[in-house]
Formats: sequence, C-alpha cells, structure tokens
Amino acid sequence: MTLGFVMLCHTALDRAAEVARYWASRDCPVVVHVDKRTSGSQVAQMQSDLADLDNVRFSTRHACEWGTWGIVAATQAAASLMLREFPQVRHVYLASGSCLPLRPVEEMRAYLDDRPRTDFIESVTTADVGWTMGGLDYERFTLRFPFSWRKHRWLFDNYVELQRKFRIRRAIPAGIVPHLGSQWWCLTRQTLSAILEGPDRADHDRYFRKVWIPDESYFQTLVRQVSTNVESRSLTLSKFDFQGKPHIFYDDHLQLLKRSDCFVARKIWPRAEKLYASFLSPTAGDEPRAEPNPGKIDRLFAKAVERRTTGRAGLYMQSRFPNGEWAQGRTAAPYSVFEGFADVFENFETWLSKVSGSRVHGHLFSPERVEFAGGVSVYNGAMSDSAALRDYNPRSFLTNLIWNTRGERQCFQFGPSDNQKIAGFIAADPNAQISVISGAFAVPLFQSNRNFSEIRAEAARLQRIESDLLAELRGPHVKAKVRIWTLAEFIESPMEPLQSIVDEISPRSLRRLAEVPRMVDLTGFGQFLQNLRNQGMQPVLMGDFPAGQDYPNAAGRRPRPYLVK
Repeated sequence: MTLGFVMLCHTALDRAAEVARYWASRDCPVVVHVDKRTSGSQVAQMQSDLADLDNVRFSTRHACEWGTWGIVAATQAAASLMLREFPQVRHVYLASGSCLPLRPVEEMRAYLDDRPRTDFIESVTTADVGWTMGGLDYERFTLRFPFSWRKHRWLFDNYVELQRKFRIRRAIPAGIVPHLGSQWWCLTRQTLSAILEGPDRADHDRYFRKVWIPDESYFQTLVRQVSTNVESRSLTLSKFDFQGKPHIFYDDHLQLLKRSDCFVARKIWPRAEKLYASFLSPTAGDEPRAEPNPGKIDRLFAKAVERRTTGRAGLYMQSRFPNGEWAQGRTAAPYSVFEGFADVFENFETWLSKVSGSRVHGHLFSPERVEFAGGVSVYNGAMSDSAALRDYNPRSFLTNLIWNTRGERQCFQFGPSDNQKIAGFIAADPNAQISVISGAFAVPLFQSNRNFSEIRAEAARLQRIESDLLAELRGPHVKAKVRIWTLAEFIESPMEPLQSIVDEISPRSLRRLAEVPRMVDLTGFGQFLQNLRNQGMQPVLMGDFPAGQDYPNAAGRRPRPYLVK
C-alpha cells in the first residue's frame, strides 16, 4: 500500500465509481471528493456502490467552480484525509472523475517505488509558460479575483481593468516564486504533508484564495519550497486545444491512448464503452510498456488543432465560417475563368473541353440561370441551376462547386452581363486563372438585330461594368493569374493565347494545338464600332480596330499579352 488516489468528481459518478473500484481492489486506497453542487442522491448511490470496499473514503464536500479556490480546498480536504487514514501511503496521485488508468496499477506502483522521493508535478515560472489563456499570466498573482469568470464575466473583466487603471497590486508573500502547471500531480507524503501542515499554510491559503485559477498554481508554487526532487511533468495524459479547453477522448482513440504509454488519461467521454472495457479489464496491459511519453502523440494533436482552426483549402465549416482570416484557401482546386472567348469563337466550350479534358461550363453567374456543363439543372453535390439560390451567396456557390468537383478542372464563362459580386472573390483567389478578351461583349451586340439606339445604350452599360472589372483585376490585391488581351490584339493572332491557356489547364500534355475553334464572322465590325462613336458612345476596350471593313491581321503586329500578378 504505497500508492493512494485522490479523485475529484462532479459528474458521471457511475464511471468514477468503476475507476475507484479498479484502484481500490488492487490495494490502492482511494479518497473521493464529490462537488457540493452534485445532487445528494447521486452521491448516495456512489457511496452505496463502493460500500463494500474498506479502503475507500469520501471527504468533506466543497463547491468546485472552475477557476476558483473551491477546487484547491477540495484537494486539501481529500489529501489530508488520505494522509490521516492511510499512513502506509507514500505517493498520492490526484485524478479526476473522468480519468481512466491506461496501464495496470501495479506498473504505476512499481514505477513510483523506484522513485520514492520524486514529486511529479508540472511546475514552471510564468515567464516560461506558453499555454496561459485569457491574457493573464503573472497578473493572476498580483491582482485580486473575487468574481467568477464564468458567472460574473462583466464584473470580472471590469474589476481587472479597474485594478490596472489605478495600478493596484497585491504583495506576493515572502519566499513565494509563482509557478504554474497542470492541476494533476503525484506527490510524496513528505512533500504533501509539508504543504498541508506547514506553519505558513494560513497565509498561503489567504493569498491564493484570490489568485485566478489557483488549482494551477497553489501546489505548483509551494512544491518548490519543500520538495528536494521535482520532476516538472505530469503522469496524467491531458491535452488541451488552442482555446485552452481539454480534449475529450472517445472510443476511436483507443490505439492512440495505448501508444502514449502514460499511466492515466483525462478527459474520457462517459459513454466510451470500449475504452472503459479495454483499460479496466483484468487482462489490460499485457503488452510491454516504455517510459510515459505523451510527446509521442503530440504531432497528432497538433494536426487536429490545425485541421480545426485552418481546415482544408476551400472547405468552409459552420464552426469556422465566420472567421474568414482562418481560411487556409478560398477554393479547393485550380479553375479557369474565360471572358469574351465564347463571344469570339463558335462552340468554344465544346472545343476547350475536348482539347483540355476539363469540365467547361457556360456562364455560371448568368442572371437567368446557372449554365452548368451539358445544360443540366442539378450538378455535383445537388447544386441547383437556380439563379436565386446562387445569388443568395455567390461565394459559397463557387467554393461548393470547386469542392464538389475536386480532381476535375472546372472552367466557366464570365462577362459584364453576369453577377459581378463574385469578381472580387475570384480576383483574390490564387487558384483562379482568368483570361479576358476585353471589349468582346460588343460582338453579340454587333450580331444582334436590335435597334441601334438600344445597342448603343447596352454597349455603354456593359463597357462601364467591364471597365470596373478590369480595374479590379489590375488591383494590388489580386492573387489570381490574370491575362488580358484587347479584342483587336487577340484576333490578330489567336493561336498563341489559346496555346498558352491550354498548356496551363493541362500542363502534362504540352502538345501543339492541331485545331482551333471557328471564329465568328467579324466582317463590318470595325464600321460597327465607328457607328457607335458617331452616335456618341466611345468604345475604348476593343483596342485599335480600324474603321474599315477588315479587321487586323497577323501581318500587322505581334500581340503582346501581359500577366497581372
């Protein structure tokens, strides 16, 4: 009987009773403290369940609210009872009601017997702690905290600010060097009795009663005054997330917990039937074990925190959606956007799909409907072609489309007639490849049979919209890969731009184009532009189109497409 356990319980008392029975039936006395706020009927049931064990005791109950003195008071009461009732105990192990032994208690007892004067408690100075949450490290020892952080948050925050404003500071008792660490420790009888029976205990208790989260500093600080051999580590596997909240272990963590080689783990989900059945079974721990090393699984926890905070590129979760700065990437995969190409070439979408092997859509942001490839009304992920649903959140529509089609390159048409709310999002997306033939919106107007006054008004409107779009694509915040040609530049020599676009979409092929799409008949287009000028509308985005019947040819000059990064 060299090892005793103190258990602090407040919920799931049936599971806590299972663990207490496991330890007590293996000649390890157990002192149980149950939160005063827990109903008396539950406590009575737990006492009844353990009544047949003569080495189990229940200590005086205290209200244990997080961050307050009650947890320390409960630990003091239970530890004092342990030292008084079981004089053969040499090490006292502090555990919670949600703890679960991962290795046979015989192994833990042998491990501690080999280290009879060693205290296992995480104890580091405030300057060396990197896990304190809430902006209070050393201040938790120099300010007063009479209000509950959880129940009276407004009073807590404002009283802290008041003390800071008037520079009110508490005097730290002489000889005290504040230390912090995990609440869960394993101390020798000599060390624990020196803390609990020391002549300065009343002064220490009075001081720590107003320290914030004293259960992480009371024993961690005082152990440095009385212990001769402190190992600053906990024998309990206890992991916390980026918000300072403990990770909860479930049944699917079984192999992970076995790999840690730790003696005890918390917090265990009360309904983790497989964990309790596995680790509390008589045959548990048959495999050889090494030195407790929770660092072996730290990489997996770090990966889990990264996945929780930054997620995966292009995947927006409800828990992370409001925090845009946490996003790892706007979309999940590269995609291509074409403006003006379907106006200049006949059957451009069919041709591009054939030569690049990608999925080519029409105008996904058309005012009438979403023009999915093949004209379907429902696409991957049950995405509807409803313009109203799409326009409710255009960004989510695009990110869903790219996420739902991972592994297949998506291409779609865009133009000044489409919903422009998505333009800024695409321009700032590193996955976007944007190719623009500026002024191509005039080609369908040239081919239409509308009144010229209507054509002029529509051309002026579309030119204003496209001018704003081009300004957006040339902005300093742009992360997409953008290529812009004027209409005159492009039709002068279309092969080079088309070849570069196809090479970027399918870089592995790297073959010269054997066929190109058929260009629409632009005979008379130059005169059409001149007529617009004559009617008072100045077309400026088409480039230097001559006013005659012929459009520029390849013998004129070589086009120089430029890249906006």
